[in-house]
Amino acid sequence: MLDTLITSKTRIKIVLKFFLNSNSSSYLRNLAEEFDESTNSIRKELNRFEDAGLLTSYCNGNKKMYQANTQHPLFFDIHNIIMKQIGFDHIIEKIIKKLGGIIYVYVIGDFAKGIDNKIIDLLFVGKKIDKSYLQRLIDKGEHLIKRKIRYLIFSNTEFKDYSKNYKGIKPLLLWERHEI
Repeated sequence: MLDTLITSKTRIKIVLKFFLNSNSSSYLRNLAEEFDESTNSIRKELNRFEDAGLLTSYCNGNKKMYQANTQHPLFFDIHNIIMKQIGFDHIIEKIIKKLGGIIYVYVIGDFAKGIDNKIIDLLFVGKKIDKSYLQRLIDKGEHLIKRKIRYLIFSNTEFKDYSKNYKGIKPLLLWERHEI
């Protein structure tokens, strides 16, 4: 089944949209506009995913909304494949784990919306983050994943203020510190 996921650009866009950020939901016309594709091609793919049980749908007014089915047995496998394909696994291993003081790392921007991009936007939350060391690690990470990385650094308090006023797609939690 996964081999059929990668044979169509429309399928790849749908997989990224819904399986990178499971909170992402959308409707047919919005997806057609976002992907710059015909509503007919999007409808066919959405129906295939829904028939396979990978997407669920619900009505919101007169719009049929789609969202990833996180209860599907393949959801986490597909999610992990996408994370590796984009290079988030390298970002975690080569950048985040080597920095002290990081509490959370969020993906913001296009990837939080489920849209592929050559630029990954990260938001680091923590204290006493060595910015020059972070930049050296970012440079190494960019080389590994063949994408550019932009970042913001917030203290926990700044992030709480940012979160209160944030409008749009919620940041996608990529990593959080688990104290033992």
